Amino acid sequence: MPLNTHFDALYIGGQWIKPANSSVEAVINPASEEVIGEAPVGTVDDAERAIAAARKAFDEGPWPRMSWLERAAILQKFHDALLARKDEIVALCVAEAGSIVPVANIMQFDMAMDGFQYYIHQIQRRDFSVPSSVSVHTNWATGGETLGSTVKVYEPLGVSVGITAYNYPFFLNLAKLGPALASGCTFILKPAPQTPLEALILGDVASEIGLPEGVFSIITGGINVGEKLTTDPRVDQISFTGSDKVGAIIQAQAAPTLKRVALELGGKSAMIVCEDADLQQAAFNGVVNFTNQCGQGCVLQTRQIVHNSIKADYIEMLKAMVSQVNIGDPADPETGMGPLISDTQRQRVLAYIEQGKADGNRLVYGGKIPAGLDKGFYLEPTIFDCASNSTTIAQEEIFGPVVCVMGFDTDEEAIAIANDSQYGLSGGVFSQDAGRAYRIAMQMRTGGVLINGGGGRLNPTVPFGGYKRSGIGKEYGEEGLNEYLEIKVIDFRAA
Repeated sequence: MPLNTHFDALYIGGQWIKPANSSVEAVINPASEEVIGEAPVGTVDDAERAIAAARKAFDEGPWPRMSWLERAAILQKFHDALLARKDEIVALCVAEAGSIVPVANIMQFDMAMDGFQYYIHQIQRRDFSVPSSVSVHTNWATGGETLGSTVKVYEPLGVSVGITAYNYPFFLNLAKLGPALASGCTFILKPAPQTPLEALILGDVASEIGLPEGVFSIITGGINVGEKLTTDPRVDQISFTGSDKVGAIIQAQAAPTLKRVALELGGKSAMIVCEDADLQQAAFNGVVNFTNQCGQGCVLQTRQIVHNSIKADYIEMLKAMVSQVNIGDPADPETGMGPLISDTQRQRVLAYIEQGKADGNRLVYGGKIPAGLDKGFYLEPTIFDCASNSTTIAQEEIFGPVVCVMGFDTDEEAIAIANDSQYGLSGGVFSQDAGRAYRIAMQMRTGGVLINGGGGRLNPTVPFGGYKRSGIGKEYGEEGLNEYLEIKVIDFRAA
């Protein structure tokens, strides 16, 4: 079945329903500015229908009452149906999100599918009913001895809403859909307005495999739709990926109804390069960390803190390497960096570049729209030799292909600079002394640290999340599934 890119209806509770206002918007390829499809624009009334369907399906339907193995079998069909469409989905990741082919293949699709499969395996193998030891104790009410035991039971939380960003949309959609459905929750997905197609195709697959009615809905739309989902008392949990500013708004909107909130937010991650580092390895990783997805990544290490004895050499190597990155059509296998998602985002990044220059930081490379690329939202990769970690471009998340290089003399100074941030999502250390690198990593206030580049691939068995304004809660690992579960304790007499 060819992949559908022209939708005029929303997937609500297992049915395709036209939005209340019948509005449809074009979906634009950020590399060419051409229309690649269309998607409906949801309304508050549509969100109301999705919430009602999800609430009824959770309270009365079979999904949360199935055994863990029954749900796993259905989700395996979902996984396999997506896998059968890999080539078409990867092409959509390229066309809609502007991902270059390797990123679309590995980061968008393969890693998303690894995570989805992990949750299937977890509910097949994990014990969700955990007994304690049987014990004899004195009954406080009768004074007699009682033989009893306690069982800890994990149960689905309820109605969950996932709100995702435009940078890695297919990956982010599955990162929330997988644990929500695996846990037995019913789930409503609200994708970013720029990338609705990579969400709506999941409705096609849900219909194909026969997911029970009401279990899954996909709602597009603007701020008013999001506010309806985050404030309605029938919704039990919100999982959001996006900026810290929007995350704070969502947390405030969810507070009056005491929803559980998981927030995967922004970052301004630090990469420390010690004087004994493999300079070529460090510089290669340094380039990847501000050109991957055109710098639109919360985990990217865009503050690069380099020992002063090698800083000049590092910058020269960074320039040499980035000058070899081919900028252009992400569908071309030779392309190393594609476009930003929109002209609005490009103008925002250009404003940060101007601010960086005005604040006295030295522009080393890039900083403008590439010559000859008149169509598409392209921007040159940009290197700043930063005067101070306190400068605006070193403190604020730019979400574009801009890196700040800063110097240090001692490990303590490097750690202090790395930790001098409102964010704490990722980090890196490059040193040929493994013990030294580990000691530095242990002192960085961040949710994850890659030593010498790490393994190069997300490990879905371990939790992902940040400190400080980088978020609340975790995705992946046992902790990620627990975000969608309640714990009930049942105490009983054995005799």
